[in-house]
Amino acid sequence: MDFFTLITQLAEGFVLTVEIFLLTLLFSLPLGMIVAFGRMSKNTIIRGIAKAYISIMRGTPLMLQIIVVYFAPYYVFELQMGRGYRFPAVIIAFVINYAAYFAEIYRSGIESMPVGQYEAAEILGYSKAQTFFKIILPQVIKRVLPSITNETITLVKDTSMAFTISVAEMFTIAQEISAGSTSIMPLMVAGVFYYIFNLIVATVMEYLEKRFAYYR
Repeated sequence: MDFFTLITQLAEGFVLTVEIFLLTLLFSLPLGMIVAFGRMSKNTIIRGIAKAYISIMRGTPLMLQIIVVYFAPYYVFELQMGRGYRFPAVIIAFVINYAAYFAEIYRSGIESMPVGQYEAAEILGYSKAQTFFKIILPQVIKRVLPSITNETITLVKDTSMAFTISVAEMFTIAQEISAGSTSIMPLMVAGVFYYIFNLIVATVMEYLEKRFAYYR
């Protein structure tokens, strides 16, 4: 296989890798906030459910979670989902996994805020919602961005886990080409793709951190 054909095939898989990455962030970031609220809830039952969810998601391998999400409809509900369910299953597994990590990041940021800011906002007549979204949340985002950046970079590499249920993202394609050509070159080229992608992500996150620097 010539180098141009290799790049073309890996690029096709890279598109799917980017889709997994973007969809995971799109749904896991807001879901993580919801779970964080549940984790900090005064309701014992809600707090317990959120805590158990986070514990399970962080305590079991992502690969296992992908397998469970994909096969559970059949083995638990006897539903035939078909091959078209593979990609949605990957997205669901990634979202519920990363939401647990983001929830703990959000929680640490929210709980680190001084109580005095809530009290001052109350004196000024702000409602709880206004206090959170206008005063607390912008500062929390600034504080947790480095941790979110680390998780985001990890997500780029974790997209390769989609091979577990034969979703043909870039790493899966690189493995197949490498096995067929008995060459390590496809995997090395895939590694370059991942590195460039991570470099772009890190640059974007660094830019966001600078934009929020006025909260220092």
